[in-house]
Amino acid sequence: MLPTFITRKTLFAATTAIVLAACGSNDNSGANNGSGQARSEQRITLGNRSSEASFKPILSQPANTEWQSYDRPADYAGVTKLPTTFITMRDGVQLAASVTLPALSEGQVDTGKYPTILIQTSYNLSAGSLVSAIGGADPFMVQRGYATVVVDVRGTGNSTGKWEAFGAEEQADFKEVAEWVTQQSWSNGSIGVFGVSYLGITAILTAQQQHPAVKAAFPIVPIGDGYRDIVFTGGNVNATFIPLWMGLITGLGALSFDALQADPAVGLQSIIGNLLNAITGFQVPTMLKALLGESETVYDGDFWAERSPIEGANKVNVPTFIVGGLFDLFQRSEPMWFEALKGQVPVKLLIGPWTHIEAAGVPSNGLPQDGVPNLQQLQLQWFDQYVMGLDTNAAAQPNVTQYVLGLDRYQITSDWPHPAMKPEVFFLQPEGTVTKQQPTAENATHTVLQQPLNGLCSSSTTQWTAGITAMLPIPCFSDNTLAETGAAQFLTPVSEEGFYINGPMQANIWVSTTAMDTNVSVRIDLIGVGGSSEPVTNGLLTASHRHVDESRSRIMNGVMLQPWHTYRIDTLMPVKPNEPMLIPIEIFPSAAYVPPGARLRISINSSNFPQGLQPVPTLLKSVLGIMTVHTDSQHPSSIVLPVVPVSALSLN
Repeated sequence: MLPTFITRKTLFAATTAIVLAACGSNDNSGANNGSGQARSEQRITLGNRSSEASFKPILSQPANTEWQSYDRPADYAGVTKLPTTFITMRDGVQLAASVTLPALSEGQVDTGKYPTILIQTSYNLSAGSLVSAIGGADPFMVQRGYATVVVDVRGTGNSTGKWEAFGAEEQADFKEVAEWVTQQSWSNGSIGVFGVSYLGITAILTAQQQHPAVKAAFPIVPIGDGYRDIVFTGGNVNATFIPLWMGLITGLGALSFDALQADPAVGLQSIIGNLLNAITGFQVPTMLKALLGESETVYDGDFWAERSPIEGANKVNVPTFIVGGLFDLFQRSEPMWFEALKGQVPVKLLIGPWTHIEAAGVPSNGLPQDGVPNLQQLQLQWFDQYVMGLDTNAAAQPNVTQYVLGLDRYQITSDWPHPAMKPEVFFLQPEGTVTKQQPTAENATHTVLQQPLNGLCSSSTTQWTAGITAMLPIPCFSDNTLAETGAAQFLTPVSEEGFYINGPMQANIWVSTTAMDTNVSVRIDLIGVGGSSEPVTNGLLTASHRHVDESRSRIMNGVMLQPWHTYRIDTLMPVKPNEPMLIPIEIFPSAAYVPPGARLRISINSSNFPQGLQPVPTLLKSVLGIMTVHTDSQHPSSIVLPVVPVSALSLN
């Protein structure tokens, strides 16, 4: 009888064969898909709720491609902000809008027509005038000939209506707002959508409305899949960022100063309505339902599909520049946005070593660096090309630019995942090492106490508070050594040549538990020659959510390296006390170079509180148990890494 892992591996390969049979062979014979694209020049992507995994061509670019700076002098001496106005939606909801125009001098508006940068925020345009990252006009862009419109989405800031976090009504507003912009006397009918975080999400959702005036998008740190990226990662509710975020929106919604000044009746209506909706309508009820295990909230379904913009990636029909961060809240989906849009529209991807707020420039994102321009220059070039209609050679800039941890510099490539990447399986050994050989021991285990608060002082706290704790002088927020003290730990061997990983990853961990359920948390850290520890990435999964839809998973060369978990109530899997089960865990994509003499540390624990806390019903089944990690011949736990030849790096 074959070991269960071998059976599973064979099933992966068989599933791949089925997928390939439907899509065409994935060998190197040169066969094509009917469009002239050889199968050897394609890569299978991750599916989503509505689509199975599929092949996409691997992009190429000239070998000498490098970043070129772009700038031009200001056309206008100043900017002028018009009084707050209101846009009436189809149902009578009033959206507050702030318009900033180029000025010949401070306060003197030119009577010309301009292309428009449209920003739609949930953080209150009154606050955005003080902190542009949360919804304010950038004088740099306005003085270069762009009008800027900032709009509070319904139920937030100075606007009336009910906020439901990217619900259907809010998304329908985006097209109406774009139409309103085109009807203004200062508009030339051309729009670029832009923003950071929520504002970046509204930008890409606006592009999906396909209004003909929208010509380009520049979303910075946009979400892809609301459920999998953050709110219910691995079936766990995010108890750090999400409450802070909803609290911020609620608090700022009570500060409707612009609306009160423009129209006191509308301002008072927005303040009262926003607070009531937060308490009885959306924010507080949604958080309570998540924590208490209400099925329509804690399991994947229509509610989350509607709030997962990457489900509508096929609707984006404008050039799009994606900016992401290796430690961003939406680390998982940002590179997959590039993958989803490539071949459909002109698209570029830039991923820095950033948390959420660092990507927004708080306190700094470190650009320009290694030839990569700052984000203002990149936005200007992108919008000048595709919104203003100038020839800026934007298409010739590198397709993909990623910061590589360990190398500590940006690297350029033509595609994501890296074109030279291949998945390699590494097995966790009983003695705490990681090798390519399957373990031979007959009985090898590592035990971990199940408690829900692991990781409280770790890099996860920094990531899932959007980077706030990185500003505190506390070492454990950037070093996971303390958080991994009670974890099962495994070290890769020292490499003489170095080691490079770039792309999605998967851990296949055999565990058993004395309880009725358990979480499995997997961290990857870079351990330097002198013993220093640097976070790379991590994954988290509740054991009962281990069901995988292989037709939607990313499989390459017969090896699954990014599972698609269904997270539905009808696909929950039983957890029997003390019975080993294989847990396939999605580890969020990253890029890291392990220099000669350094190692990777794989740590397995039973929770990662900053990233996710089990809903109460599941938590009660898991708490105070003992989780056992198995690393024997019958239960060969492993990790699949996206290995790229070191020769693909520019080490100079």
